[in-house]
This record gives sequence, C-alpha cells and structure tokens, in this order.
Amino acid sequence: MIENFGLDVVQAYMKHVQDNAEEAVRRVIDALDDGDYAYETDSGAVIRVAVRVDRDNRSATIDFTGTSAQLATNFNAPFSVVNAAVLYVFRTLVADDIPLNDGCLRPLHIVVPQGSMLAPEPPAAVVAGNVETSQAITGALYAALGVQAEGSGTMNNVTFGNARHQYYETVASGSGAGDGFPGASVVQTHMTNSRLTDPEVLEWRLPVRLEEFAVRRGSGGAGRWRGGDGAVRRIRFLEPMTVSTLSQHRRVPPYGMAGGAPGAPGANRVERADGTVTPFAGSDSADVGADDVLVIETPGGGGYGPPPEPHQAGEEIDDLRAF
Repeated sequence: MIENFGLDVVQAYMKHVQDNAEEAVRRVIDALDDGDYAYETDSGAVIRVAVRVDRDNRSATIDFTGTSAQLATNFNAPFSVVNAAVLYVFRTLVADDIPLNDGCLRPLHIVVPQGSMLAPEPPAAVVAGNVETSQAITGALYAALGVQAEGSGTMNNVTFGNARHQYYETVASGSGAGDGFPGASVVQTHMTNSRLTDPEVLEWRLPVRLEEFAVRRGSGGAGRWRGGDGAVRRIRFLEPMTVSTLSQHRRVPPYGMAGGAPGAPGANRVERADGTVTPFAGSDSADVGADDVLVIETPGGGGYGPPPEPHQAGEEIDDLRAF
C-alpha cells in the first residue's frame, strides 16, 4: 500500500479511521446519562464504577474509585484488561459498522486507583483477571449505563489432565436480556469468544466421554424479556485425572434490570463412581478417578423489565397460537 499510494496517504487514512471511530463514540456519549454501579463478586470483592458524562466536551469519565483493594487470589486485573473491557463496552454501543481501533478510547477518561484489584502492584497474581474479572468489569459498566441485564458474568473455565493428557475449555451460558430483546441461551458472552471442542474430537483425543451438553431450562431470569438459559455439561472420565474450575456467579446471581429477575447462579460438582457427590466451589480443584463425572451448570442471564402477569402471559401464548 505504501509503495502504491505513499506513506503520507496511508498514514492519513489510518488517522481517518481513528477519527471516525472517535466521532462515533462521541455520538454515543451524547445520548448517555450519568450512572454508577457496585458489582459484587463471589468472593465479596466489589468493582465500583461511575460513568460521568461531560456534554460540553462530548466525553465521559469512567471512574473505578471505591473498587476493592488488590486481592490475595489471582482475580486481580491489570489496567490493560480494564482498558480492553471499557473499549469493548463502548464499541458495542456504536451502531455504525466501524473497525475496532484506538480512536474509540479518545473521548473516554479511565480512572483506576492504584493498588486496587484493577491496578494491582507486584507480586499480585492476575491470571483470573483476564478470563473472569474482565467479565465483571463489563457487567458493571453495562449496569451503570442501564444497557442490559447481566449475562453469565463468567467464562466457566474448566481444565483437566494428567501426565499424558491436558485440556482446557470455557463453557457457554446465558446472555442478559435488554429493552426489546431476550437473552440468548448457551452462548459465549462479552469478553470470551472461544468455541468448544466438537464432542467427536474431544472423545477421540482424550480419555473422556461427553455424556450431556444441554440447555439448562429455566435458568434465565424472568422478565418482560427473559434472560437466556445456561448450560448443563457432564464429562465422564475414563482414567484418573486432576480437574480444576475457575468460575464466578456460583454465589451471586447475574443481575436482572428494570424489574427483571436475576438469572440462576451456576453450580459445579463431581459425581463419584461410588455414588457420592463432591461439591465444587466456583474456583476449585480435585482428583477424579475412572467413571467419576464432572458436572458444570452455567449461570442464566438476567431478565429485563417486570415479568408479565399470568393472564398476560396466557394471552400472549393465545396470540402466538392464533398467528
């Protein structure tokens, strides 16, 4: 491109792309109101965010002051993760078809207190910050902006293996409903966009059997628009392994919005071959033997708007049948 058009022209168009993205986000900010939210995680740590709109300058400040101090666990998130989550949220608010680029961030001033779980100092552990805390930041921002109910708020990370085999996956769950649309069931939400391994490939490569991967019916929050349902995933092990989970919303349910009900929290457990059950916390690890079964039930998304009265729901069903 530089050989054909010259360096000045290529750099000018790169600037045009960023300038266009900047203006698109400023148009979004023009329609926003101030908002704030305190997002509680399963551990009790809280992510606080306040969005303050400056209409004169067509800009916004995203302030995380009041967020919990850095944690002894690995759920701390470096600023790069915060930056990415803010960029993602505001990009989703832009209706125009624009490429994702740094211009989206120009109208946004991000404030993160040093030493908090969103700006930790060494030697803080941060591995869960990318896969879990990023989801919580996103959920906190959508709540502060009043955009939509919470989805799963977690990537439902699962790892298992032994000396010969190792495997890692994230399990889909429900997305949150919004004004005019229901949530989707068993999808990857927000900051994750990975896909699960096909059952045939999983069973061919690893000594496991996928016994069930199904919609977790009724786990989405009720509302005028219902939240999406989570998933049920059952994996039977054919030889001894170690299993670990890294997940959230096993204690705190994903929030509903505008009168909608929260989604059902998730649950993890191991059903042993001898008939006993080992409950799993959101973040946990255990050794499993042959014929033990790992069960992952992922959260449902929150609902939006007050649920219809029973007679209204019946009328809607009659209308659908007539149609």
